[in-house]
Amino acid sequence: MPLSTEESGRLADLLNQHADRLTERWTEIVATSLRGRLSRAELGRQVRELHRAMTDAGGAGLTNLGSEQGGELRAVLSELSRGRARQGFTATETAISVLALKDALLELIEQDGSAASLRDYIAWSALIDQMGLFTFESFVQTRESLIADQAEQLLELSTPVVKLWEGVVAVPLVGTLDSARAQVVMERLLQTLVETGSPYAIIDITGVPAVDTQVAQHILKTVVAARLMGADCIISGIRPQIAQTIVALGIEFGDIATKASLADALRHVLRLTGVETTRRHARRES
Repeated sequence: MPLSTEESGRLADLLNQHADRLTERWTEIVATSLRGRLSRAELGRQVRELHRAMTDAGGAGLTNLGSEQGGELRAVLSELSRGRARQGFTATETAISVLALKDALLELIEQDGSAASLRDYIAWSALIDQMGLFTFESFVQTRESLIADQAEQLLELSTPVVKLWEGVVAVPLVGTLDSARAQVVMERLLQTLVETGSPYAIIDITGVPAVDTQVAQHILKTVVAARLMGADCIISGIRPQIAQTIVALGIEFGDIATKASLADALRHVLRLTGVETTRRHARRES
């Protein structure tokens, strides 16, 4: 239920008249819930900023948190939520930092004890509940964004494209190759081929635990995309179990070169580039 302009004005007056007492008590309540995880100075700054934003909004005739008068207050709440999310606090701990104002206000209202003051407190509590809910939702959105960014960073780290030497790059794949990761592999491989001008690329699947039809299709699409860029791909890491699975599934790699190990793929590329290799055997001591 929205506040009336009179209720909003009386809230602003109360916040102004008892500013020091309210902010001090508010800070104490929040500090207890956070158990020392945030410095008292930083917590006090956040509480005073919220207090100022609420006082200004109430003085401007705030009736609902979503109204025009609540713009600055929403901004302060959003900033609080983003900061707490990055610092590793929970959504509950963040919402309590706002809802604790109800306890601080109640202590003042109880001293008056009039019916009018209690009615005002009920109305103010509804507004503070809105603020707590808004804070909770902002926190969740920030956390989801952080998790998505971290997942993307991990995805990029798990799909490196390594330049072995001039003209040859390698993509060592480890773990399951799903659609999202396959797209990253393709994009990074093509970008590296453009940057290095490499005519050969080795896709090593030694670290891929299993190859099914979906994984094979992702690999084939990557090979086709690389060919369109003028590069030939060699697939290495075809273990006996994977070879049996590929045959059982009826997957055809066509004229794509496949090798049992990365070492075999490297020797194959060396032959293609005209580099001769010789095997060195350790001499046995007589």
